[in-house]
Amino acid sequence: MNRQLIRSYILLVAVAIFLFTVPVAFTLTKQLRDDTKVSVQREAQTMALLLGNGDRISCEALEKVAKAYDRETLGRVQVATDSCAAKLPRPEADAALTRAVRDNEVTTDWGSDFIWGKQLTVTVPAQGESAVRIVYSTSDMTKRLWSIWGFRAGLAVLVLAAAAAIGAYAARRITAPLRELNSMASKFSDGDLTARSPVTGPPETQTLARTLNQGAERLDTLVASQRIFVADASHQLRTPLTALRLSLDNIADGTDDEFVREDVEQATAEVVRMSRLVNGLLVLARAEAKVTAAEPLSLRDIVDERLSVWRPAADERGVTIALRGSADGRLLVLASPGHLDQVLDNVLSNALEVSPDGGTITVRAQPRGDEMELTVADGGPGMSDAEKSRAFDRFWRGQGLTGRSGSGLGLAVVKQLVTDDGGTVALADAPGGGLSVVISLRAATQKSTG
Repeated sequence: MNRQLIRSYILLVAVAIFLFTVPVAFTLTKQLRDDTKVSVQREAQTMALLLGNGDRISCEALEKVAKAYDRETLGRVQVATDSCAAKLPRPEADAALTRAVRDNEVTTDWGSDFIWGKQLTVTVPAQGESAVRIVYSTSDMTKRLWSIWGFRAGLAVLVLAAAAAIGAYAARRITAPLRELNSMASKFSDGDLTARSPVTGPPETQTLARTLNQGAERLDTLVASQRIFVADASHQLRTPLTALRLSLDNIADGTDDEFVREDVEQATAEVVRMSRLVNGLLVLARAEAKVTAAEPLSLRDIVDERLSVWRPAADERGVTIALRGSADGRLLVLASPGHLDQVLDNVLSNALEVSPDGGTITVRAQPRGDEMELTVADGGPGMSDAEKSRAFDRFWRGQGLTGRSGSGLGLAVVKQLVTDDGGTVALADAPGGGLSVVISLRAATQKSTG
């Protein structure tokens, strides 16, 4: 919009300059042409009067005047006569000279149909079938022409530049309220429900800002109520689920009936899945509430700790967890305490779920400019592009090789936690097959080693 306003303003000024400057320049050009023509004709007619007298004194005077004119101006005087012995050059016979001598007609030739040529030729008849011709160079007229148009062109450029600067300033002032509204909308779309727009500008934008602020306030209240409900419900469900699992474990331990034990194991698996779902909802509710702030943490220490926790589960299936990369304990990332632990737990759980027995999970940590990149690659079947586009959706579940279904919140939790810490997460095909989860985190200042 700024560009459109600036272009419109410049176009308006350009039209005004054209309407007021170009006609003046054309008028001055015509005046220069007419003044020069009148001046040269007047001089030629004066010399033609001397030539028409035909006596010796007039011829001598004509010679002196012509030579002075040649010397002091850009013109050259030529005389066509048989009666005067003036020592002046004689013009070449042409149609203009013929009309002057025979028809007693004054002729003017500018040498070009476009403004003028290199010289102006004026032929004036005199008595006794004689004529005076002045060939006047237009070089000085051309310089003055460039001065007339050049000055106005330069002035137009300066005015347009000033108009562009004024237009840019005016456009920014006019669109400032719209930019505030756009900034609020951008923050709102990024999940910042506390964003509000200042009520400034024209009445129309003030009304729009008030409406958007009221809508944002209402939506923020509704979402906050929903988060509180989810957090409370998740918290309240954890205790009965734990009790239910303990009861199922007691039933399984107290029966020898295989059918009963099988049913109890299936019920226990569902209770475990429900517990994971409740825990995931509680993590999401806390993450969306942003109850913690990011701080510098050692990426290598957190990775080593979580790998040590997950290696026993991987060893049971013969899966190898390999750590690669150049990140050491001195390299820090900005993350909220506990966030990165939960991120790694969810990613490693998914990787172990889809990895075949005897496979390898590769964890790589390395710096990328101002960021630290953490990649977890598995050897599973991978995902199609359509599956990758939905993988971060809540409650969307893929099928692991072990046959167990997840809660559908793992990658949603990962994205929420990483995004809250100012990072990004993406899915890519792993080299040799499988899926890579690529996590980019903000690098922090290194701790002093003292």
